[in-house]
Amino acid sequence: MKKTLIAFSVTALMSTAAAAETIGYAMSEFNDNWLTIMRNAAVKWAAENGHELLVEDGQSDLGRQLDQINNFVATGVDAIVVVPITGDATQAMTDVASSAGIPLVFANRIPGNFDTLPDDQAVVASDETESGTLETFYICQQLRSAGKVDGGARAYVLQGQLHHPAGISRTKDVHDVVGMDMCNFIEIIDVQVGNWSRNEAQDIMTNWLTTGDEFDAVIANNDEMAIGAILALKAAGVDMDSVLIGGVDATPDALQAMAAGELDVTVFQNAAAQGAGSIQTAIALSRGESVPRFVRIPFELVTPDNMDEYIGAN
Repeated sequence: MKKTLIAFSVTALMSTAAAAETIGYAMSEFNDNWLTIMRNAAVKWAAENGHELLVEDGQSDLGRQLDQINNFVATGVDAIVVVPITGDATQAMTDVASSAGIPLVFANRIPGNFDTLPDDQAVVASDETESGTLETFYICQQLRSAGKVDGGARAYVLQGQLHHPAGISRTKDVHDVVGMDMCNFIEIIDVQVGNWSRNEAQDIMTNWLTTGDEFDAVIANNDEMAIGAILALKAAGVDMDSVLIGGVDATPDALQAMAAGELDVTVFQNAAAQGAGSIQTAIALSRGESVPRFVRIPFELVTPDNMDEYIGAN
């Protein structure tokens, strides 16, 4: 695992801290397991380095999040970090911060106005074209190894929120991989929106099972939905060795499911690097330092063969 390399490049942007900064930190929502890990990492890094972090919960409400950013401006923060609820509204956030002369960092999610960000704004995130691609290609390889090419294989897809950039991109990744020559033996039976939720995914999987359709894999946009599918399958008495289940994030619960032989693949998204890195980048910008427009935190494939390397990482 490339933890050292990741801790790396963002830290290299910073000069030695002398003064404390106040950073406004606008989260899209608090009720998300992976984002909670990311938020905790940001809070921890700020506290350990003597900076004040003003953290707000957007509660998946765009108007609420825009109000919070305006309040940060009125408070006179040194910089703002935002995990945007949707990429469609990020231009308004850019305009508010730019008009006030306050640096802005978009974290975890690439904004819709990425190509026109001003010099004092940046993105700290992972490239979503990697996440669903790594997950789906691994499932394709496993299905090929299981001899499914000639007879074909069938898969269900659990998508995150429709408006969420990662939900859109990861689902597109699935279709792109299945469209490749070596993976086009896979048929996508159905795609349902599970809103990143374990409970919603469990209900969707339960409904799929009632159809009686045969399938070989469930490809989920995140680990929570993958776990929801696993719960439904186990409740229905399905042999977990007969189906491949994939997710994204490498959360602690996901790694437990993998250790139990229930989850076949996930993709490590480094919550700590995104959380701490977004604060580090915001401080660098507040000090007038030059940073890349996109500070990329790589995704990493996690399978039963290497999962031990990722225990405790998220």
